[in-house]
Amino acid sequence: MHRFKISELGRNVFWLQGPERDHLVRVLRLTPGDEIIGFDNSGAEYKAIINAIGEHSVTCGILEQDYPEVEARTQAYLVAGLSKGEKMEWVIQKGTELGMAGLIPLRTKRAVMKLEGSKAKDRVDRWQKICGEAAKQSHRVREPKILQVADWKELKDQLPPTTQWIIPYENEKTKTLQTVLKEFNPQEPIAILIGPEGGFEESEVLWAQENLQAQSVSLGPRILRAETAAIAALTLVLGHYGDLG
Repeated sequence: MHRFKISELGRNVFWLQGPERDHLVRVLRLTPGDEIIGFDNSGAEYKAIINAIGEHSVTCGILEQDYPEVEARTQAYLVAGLSKGEKMEWVIQKGTELGMAGLIPLRTKRAVMKLEGSKAKDRVDRWQKICGEAAKQSHRVREPKILQVADWKELKDQLPPTTQWIIPYENEKTKTLQTVLKEFNPQEPIAILIGPEGGFEESEVLWAQENLQAQSVSLGPRILRAETAAIAALTLVLGHYGDLG
């Protein structure tokens, strides 16, 4: 059954507008009487029947309401150094499927991609759309938020003050991710800092340790690509707390 993000929710009805309405009508060619699923980022999903298709909106009558347990109990965020090409898009898509709570694109010293002003906003809007499609595909009921492109000093303002920070670092030889996770509180957010293609500079790791109290950890003896490290670390965090299998 096709899934859509609800534009407006009423008592026994919801409406689809904009791209959601257009996708239903022009791409899927659904008609009144067809059944769909809608979600509104509240944790609920609604089985509904299409009542009417208008020029600007689709009206859907709610048949059932449910609260499926599909969201990760631990709020895990990725803070990803800006990467070129489709790497960031891939991380966003796969991170959403796995259960990330959100992602912060981070400006770093070794980042090849540079984003400022309107270009940064446009790229975040694009990433949010990719995130939304992945959320529908993976049957999530809360769409992760792609936050604004940030500098290091802006990170604390992006996430709650109780956030626990992890920074995988190739020069960390003694402390493993599993060891650190045993000390963390899974009821509080966890943010995973991932470098760009060239990795973090040592000064950036030191800044994160001093200002965010970030724990540097090893992901093993092999050097991982930035996008691989992001997905591996997220998988390990959610798996450790029982959110994956």
